[in-house]
Amino acid sequence: MYSEPTIDLTVHHKPVNLSDRFALGFTKLLRFCADTFFAKRYGHRAIVLETVAAVPGMVGATLNHLKCLRRMQDDRGWIRTLMEEAENERMHLMTFIEVAKPTLFERLVIVGVQWVFYIAFFLLYVVTPRTAHRIVGYFEEEAVISYSHYLAEIDEGRSPNVPAPEIAKRYWKLPDTATLRDVVLVVRADEAHHRDVNHAFSNELNGVAIDHQAIAPCPVHDESVCIQKLAA
Repeated sequence: MYSEPTIDLTVHHKPVNLSDRFALGFTKLLRFCADTFFAKRYGHRAIVLETVAAVPGMVGATLNHLKCLRRMQDDRGWIRTLMEEAENERMHLMTFIEVAKPTLFERLVIVGVQWVFYIAFFLLYVVTPRTAHRIVGYFEEEAVISYSHYLAEIDEGRSPNVPAPEIAKRYWKLPDTATLRDVVLVVRADEAHHRDVNHAFSNELNGVAIDHQAIAPCPVHDESVCIQKLAA
C-alpha cells in the first residue's frame, strides 16, 4: 500500500479583509451546491469539480505570461507553477473518469459549468488576481475536506476500494498493487499543495512574502516537476 503523504489537514486561511470574505463566501456557496447535487457520490463529484479545478491554473498562467511579455519582466516561477497545477488537476480528472464513468447529463453539466466558470474567473483575475488566488486557495481547502470524506467512505466500506487505474499508477508512480485509497491519498496531497501555493500567491500580492516552509509537498509526478520553492 502507498504510504500516506504527510500533510496538514487543518490549514485554513482566516479572512482578513473584504476580498478574503468574498472569496470564502463564494467558495461556501459552491460547496453547498456540490453537496446538494452530488451528496456522497464522491467519484462523480470529482469528475465534475476537477474539470473546473483545472481552469484557474491555466487562466493564471496565461495572464501572467502576457503580463510578463508586456512588461518585459521575469515571472518569478509563477507561470510554471500554475501550468503544473492545471496539468495536475487534469490528471485528477483523467483518473476519476476511469473510476466513475460520467453520465451524459454530467457531461452536459461539465460543458456548461466550465464555460461559465472560465469566463467569470478570467474576468476576476484581470480585475483582482489577489482575490482569484484566494478563491482557489479556499477551493482547495474544500477539496482536501472532500477527499478526506472520500477516504472515510472507502475505509468504512461504503465505497469499494477498487484497484488503482493504470493512468494513476503511471502518473504518481504507484506500485502495481495500488488501490483507489492510495489514489485518493495522493490526490488529496496534490490539493493541499495547491491550497498552500494559491494562498501564498494571494498573500504575496497583498505584500506578504511567501513562506516556503508552509507549502505542503506534493507527490512525485511522472514527467513533471512540483514547484515547491519559487524564485525570490
